[in-house]
Amino acid sequence: MNRNALQMQERKPSQKTPGDKLPRKLTGLQHFFAAATYSLGGARRLLGEAAFRQELIGFAVAMIAFAVSGATLFQYVAMMLLFLLMIAFEALNTAIEEIVDRVSPEISEMGRNAKDLGSLACLCLILANAGYAFYVVFLSRVVSDMPLTGL
Repeated sequence: MNRNALQMQERKPSQKTPGDKLPRKLTGLQHFFAAATYSLGGARRLLGEAAFRQELIGFAVAMIAFAVSGATLFQYVAMMLLFLLMIAFEALNTAIEEIVDRVSPEISEMGRNAKDLGSLACLCLILANAGYAFYVVFLSRVVSDMPLTGL
């Protein structure tokens, strides 16, 4: 057998060589719909995470509290932006966890650190969401009623 034939036998099916044909790049509306499909797949995957489902419940509770407390449109928009950031961080944290589990299934210091740092990022956004919701529902009226003295 010649050298090229041996290399082809040894190559795993998932490995690509420079001569392999690349998939056609989508553009325009096709690209938009393909990207939307990938995003929906990510959302379905994220719904499998208990932490994300708990964050959704927290957001729903915050929206009810905003309605009861008479929050302004700006406050709703700010809360929505904070929540979208939290979703993005949760998605990135989940991606980090899956990559670490795939690349390093054994317990390692670097893998643990990567997961812990992703978790910290999520915690920071959870605290930001909770702090803002607490401010809008409980403190905004107290602060707005305080007289500005010394100016």
